[in-house]
Amino acid sequence: MDIGLSLLDRTRTRVGETDADAVAHTVERAQRAEELGFDRFWVAEHHGVPGVAGSAPAVLLAVLTGATSRIRLGSAGVMLPHHQPLVVAEQFATLAAVAPGRIDLGVGRSPGFTAPVRRALRERDTDFGADLAELRAHLEGTAEITAHPRPAAAVPLFVLATGHGLDVAAALGLPVVVGGPLLRDPEEPLDRYRQAFRPSAQCPQPWVGISLDVLVADTDAAARDLLLPEAWAMAQARTTGTFPPLQPPRAMTAVQQRYADQTVAGAVAGTPERVAEELAQLVGRTGAAELVASSSTLDRVALAESDAALAALVSRAAVPARG
Repeated sequence: MDIGLSLLDRTRTRVGETDADAVAHTVERAQRAEELGFDRFWVAEHHGVPGVAGSAPAVLLAVLTGATSRIRLGSAGVMLPHHQPLVVAEQFATLAAVAPGRIDLGVGRSPGFTAPVRRALRERDTDFGADLAELRAHLEGTAEITAHPRPAAAVPLFVLATGHGLDVAAALGLPVVVGGPLLRDPEEPLDRYRQAFRPSAQCPQPWVGISLDVLVADTDAAARDLLLPEAWAMAQARTTGTFPPLQPPRAMTAVQQRYADQTVAGAVAGTPERVAEELAQLVGRTGAAELVASSSTLDRVALAESDAALAALVSRAAVPARG
């Protein structure tokens, strides 16, 4: 491949289905991703969100290690304000002992979705950089205490980065995965990350992955329709504070429509030709080494077809990639 290709699955729930159905679909999607040749399959951490059943990355990854045999598996990500670094290190070292050479640990610093969730998590007001350095020390065996089990090799760390996260990652010599608003104007912050980067044993040079919704269909209109359930859910979250399960989009207020339009504008969707062109432009602006497609839609069959089309597209696309 000219660029690494991964999927980020948030275990999205769907109206009329159970949370268990969503978990089962994540397992099935990981198995298909392995068959299609994706490099990695990432899972996320959300708490108390009706539209997301993915709340425990380490547990879900343990299930996926038994359901797959080759694909790398990782978290995108574990939110360090919710956890003690030692416990995170122990969980992922255990995963690495079960699936050696296949486990990646992506971490972030996003707070809980609502104030009650933050209280329930006993969310800590700590220094993200210090927590990240401590976590790495536990994984590498250089901390004050020794975390067990000891992995045969250090578990790779990735930072799900915003502005501050980019600075922390550069100082620690860690790879970053960026998405959201940062992708609208990525050149300056990514240049700053690369210029400030301090080489490390894991990452001798800067490394950037990009994460966004990517949906491929036979026509541009069909691909855009696939974006609408997620766009409607995001609009609901922004205006009502509740992120709902995926369902057919309903009528929206003018404010909700603006939020939905922002979601659609931040995605890449269309025919294979259109998607190839837009991804090439985005990779050119970011210098990304990997695409992490965080796509979701109501229609599971259409999502599976989009994943397959993306895998075929990237495997043959002449997309320039640099670290």
